[in-house]
Amino acid sequence: MIAALVVLITTSAYAQKLNASKVPAVVKTAFTKQYPGTVAKWELEDGKYEASFKQNGSSMSVIYEANGTMTESEIGIKVSELPATAVAYVKEHYKGKTIQEGAKITKADGTINYEAELKGKDIVFDANGKFLKEVKD
Repeated sequence: MIAALVVLITTSAYAQKLNASKVPAVVKTAFTKQYPGTVAKWELEDGKYEASFKQNGSSMSVIYEANGTMTESEIGIKVSELPATAVAYVKEHYKGKTIQEGAKITKADGTINYEAELKGKDIVFDANGKFLKEVKD
């Protein structure tokens, strides 16, 4: 029983690929309304549904609650588009590491965050490039 609990806890922390047929209809409807004609790959992470897709040549993802409410969207950006203060923070606190990808995250309330992806972790900043948190991949 303890082993089963450990497996459950460790697997729930990671995203699970999900067949579109397993995504609630209300979530798929919300996605289709927002991004008509777009085909997405779905994942389930922490009880939320993430649709990943390409739009206008950019990698994007959108996260929904099970009730179809969008919580945030993310678009891939060039590292040069990250706030200069965020890039400086990474250089100072993660010496020798290279930012592999950048992303702009827009929360449902309009709040903007930026993400610098390093090998094995994402560093999250506010709209001004102030460090917020580190998230392990």
